Amino acid sequence: MTTITIRKAGGTWVVRAGGAVLAESKNALELSEPGYDDVIYFPRDDIAMAFLDDSPHSTHCPHKGDASYFSIVTKSQTLKNAGWSYENPKDAVARIKDHIAFTQGEYLTVERL
Repeated sequence: MTTITIRKAGGTWVVRAGGAVLAESKNALELSEPGYDDVIYFPRDDIAMAFLDDSPHSTHCPHKGDASYFSIVTKSQTLKNAGWSYENPKDAVARIKDHIAFTQGEYLTVERL
């Protein structure tokens, strides 16, 4: 069985894309799963949801459940499936409900201030 650990992420975390701050939170969660990089999950209340569009894309994780995706619209481009959330996560990871994580890359950063 995979052991997933969720804890409060220390400090203030931000998400930036296309020169804009999409999220800033002191209440982010850090999810650790063996074999994967740690992932920061941001509470929806701390995200500028106007920049996120629902995506038809979805995936399934046997440990967390079904993930819904979001594309991020910036001034210059759309970052497809750059954010994801578990709307109905499994009980073991229930703390990530109503949180969104983001895929870091050339045009999107997740960092601790």
